[in-house]
Parts: sequence; structure tokens; C-alpha cells
Amino acid sequence: MRFSGKTAIVTGGASGIGKATAELLASEGAQVLVWDLQGELPSVDLTDENSIRKALIPVERVDILVYSAGVQTYGTAVSTPDEVWQRTLEVNLNGAFRVCRAVLPKMPPGGAITLVGSVQSVAAVANSCAYVTSKHALLGLTRSIALDYAAAGIRCNCLCPGAIDTPMLRWSASLTPDPEATLAACARVHPLNRLGKADEIARAAAFLSSDDASFITGTAFMADGGAMVPVGGAAFQDSGTAQAGKGNQ
Repeated sequence: MRFSGKTAIVTGGASGIGKATAELLASEGAQVLVWDLQGELPSVDLTDENSIRKALIPVERVDILVYSAGVQTYGTAVSTPDEVWQRTLEVNLNGAFRVCRAVLPKMPPGGAITLVGSVQSVAAVANSCAYVTSKHALLGLTRSIALDYAAAGIRCNCLCPGAIDTPMLRWSASLTPDPEATLAACARVHPLNRLGKADEIARAAAFLSSDDASFITGTAFMADGGAMVPVGGAAFQDSGTAQAGKGNQ
């Protein structure tokens, strides 16, 4: 019961990583407030500061914030329409900024913020200009908050998952000609050769939110199945110089 007596807010908690995180925190004793516009949960519009402030009125303190809300969009710097660009940054970045700004005055020493970024917070996938930009900027927001609030005893980290088997990933795959082949390619990105699971990322978020991570702040915390390790990606590892002399091993 690492979180007994603590209050947590999890955004995007109706499905995927957010839902798994909310359930795990609650199972370990936290009082969890789930903010999402989907499902039957109380609606909190993360693009509307008044909606955020209204939701916080009855909350005396927030010990844990996990910002897991996000949208996946596609397009290059030329093909991305203004409305797609704005919507992506509104939810993925500006929403995180608004929620942090509202929550920080109610966060005591020992408080922990986890912003759910992506491997695309430190790298990029083609045809994902707005999404990559939003996730890179989320890491910058993480580091700014970590530095500005360290003296107050508040930590902030950016959790960077790889390809995780969530409704969002499956929706993305459904946009391709062969969704199953796309999911298999996503799995192959990881040296562990499988997709990650939402509960695995939830455990990482819980760790960063706990006192077990009391000396960790301002980091890009990778939970990516090793995706960022191989030089040149999986294809090069399979067919490039990594194969030299392999038969002698």
C-alpha cells in the first residue's frame, strides 16, 4: 500500500495506460480522481482551464499527478492542417501545462508528477510532425517543472513508453493497409520482440510516483522494451554489420 492516504489525479484514465495506472494506484491505497472525456467518468476538458479549476475546487491536496491524456495524429510539416496541429498540441502539451499549473499549488513536498511522453519524446517516427513535436515539448515541460520545484520537494518525470498494446495503437494500425502486419512491425521495434502492455507502463508510472523514486526527477524514463538501444533499428540489426561473425558465436 505505497499510496495509502494519498490523492492522485490521472488524466486520460478511461482507457489504455491511463486506466491501468488509475487502477494500480487505487489498488495500492490512493484515492484516485480520473479525468477523461470518454466513458461514464466525470468530464474534465483538459483544453479548458475553467473546467480544470472547477474539478479541483473540492480537492484539498494532490500528492500524485499522472498526465496520460493524449491524441495520436499523422502528417508532415506540409500536410498537417492547422486544426490537426492545434488539437494535437492542445491535448498532448497545453493540457499538461494547464493541469500542472493548476495542481502545483495544491501539491505538498514529496509530490510527484509523471507526464506520459513517448519514445517520440527523444526520437521521431515519420509522418507524425505534430505528435512528435508535442511529445518532445512535453519532455521540456518536465525538465522545467523538475528544476523549478525541486526546492519545494516536488519531482517531475517524463515516462516514455514504446509501442504499447492500447486502443490508440490499434486505431493507428487500422489506418494502414494491413493492420496485423503493422502491429507486428511495431512489436519488432523492440529487442524484446513484442508489444508492451498497459499494465507494464502503469507499474513504471507507479514507481515514479512512489517514494521508491525519491531521487529521480527531470528524467526521460524509458519503458520501451529496448527500442532506443539498437543502432539503425531492428532491420539493420537483422541484416547489417551486427551479423558479421555471428556464425562463430
